Amino acid sequence: MSAAILFATNTPKYSSFLVNLCRELYPDVKAFLPGEPGAENAQIAACWAPDQDLLIEYPNIKLIHSVAAGVDHLGETLLTAGLPVCRVVDDGQKMGMFEYILYGILNVQRNFDKAIQEQSIKNWQRYPIRKKKDIRIGFLGLGELGGYVSSQLAAFGYSVSGWSRTEKFLQDVHCYFGEDGLDSLLEQSDIVVNILPLNASTQGILNAQVFNKMPEGSYLINCGRGDHLVEADLIQAIESGHLRGALLDVFSVEPLPENNPLWTTQGVSITPHVASDASKPEIIHQLVDNAKKLAVEERLNNQINPTLGY
Repeated sequence: MSAAILFATNTPKYSSFLVNLCRELYPDVKAFLPGEPGAENAQIAACWAPDQDLLIEYPNIKLIHSVAAGVDHLGETLLTAGLPVCRVVDDGQKMGMFEYILYGILNVQRNFDKAIQEQSIKNWQRYPIRKKKDIRIGFLGLGELGGYVSSQLAAFGYSVSGWSRTEKFLQDVHCYFGEDGLDSLLEQSDIVVNILPLNASTQGILNAQVFNKMPEGSYLINCGRGDHLVEADLIQAIESGHLRGALLDVFSVEPLPENNPLWTTQGVSITPHVASDASKPEIIHQLVDNAKKLAVEERLNNQINPTLGY
């Protein structure tokens, strides 16, 4: 197979790593960095936060391929360019997300977050342990990742509900949809987990209106996108005592600036966008597989609706 892939990310070191891995795994595939001789012939752009002039500089691109599960980082110019857009769906990434969210849940269920706060003042304080079945978890987003994690947690013994834009059915997960469904889910969730895709309808969805509908003492886990969250509203909800706290993995600006008040808001735990990640070889395998399909005009794997973002 003669295929040419341009690796266009906002981190040269990461792009170089992917190029070298592609050349190692698939010697017959031509892998290029931007600006390299021959890159102008690439028909596939493998992207993370690429330059918005990408298609002007490389007009032969026929497929835009995210190197992650999300596509919002591609930017509106590329998402609305009329080209097919694909993403990576990796079972290992699903397990990584399950582990991260389970950590966040246990942090609350077992009061580990409170123990850490007590440690900071050298205070020995024991808290009662709650059973899994008594923890009500509400998922915002029941796509590839949200559907998998919510089902796994339900099978593990938690009380799990989920909300999506359209109606879905998952075993042992109480599924809601639509505006009324969102209110119902929020009102009965001790822990709300956001794993929605980012689009025009979900930007800023984690706001004061949503927090006010969550029960007093409830908790937020955000491993969707930073732009889902209105940070000032979350800080107010925590400092007022309405929300217990939050585990945040994604932010509107990354790395999170040192002067951002989330760093010092008691009850907020911050991780540096590490909830989960697709394995690098799997990224390359899926890129090359779609390159083969593109060449013979077969249906592409994991092609998304650019408007919906999934």
